Amino acid sequence: MQPAKEMRMAEVTYPCYWQRKDNRGQWYWIYYARNREEIARSSESYINRSDCTHSITLMKNSSADPVFYSE
Repeated sequence: MQPAKEMRMAEVTYPCYWQRKDNRGQWYWIYYARNREEIARSSESYINRSDCTHSITLMKNSSADPVFYSE
């Protein structure tokens, strides 16, 4: 799996995922909507960037999963 290339803000298209490092140097992702608003963030940080990328892949592949609710 090839990592996403680093991009300047002017090149970014939305919606998109951003991978960043936290204060401990671990990777996390943020998902931005078409209007550039942050709407999701990984619930954990990852030591390896490849693990962060895998987490994004899992999210992308879950679009057909059922949605449940309770009242």
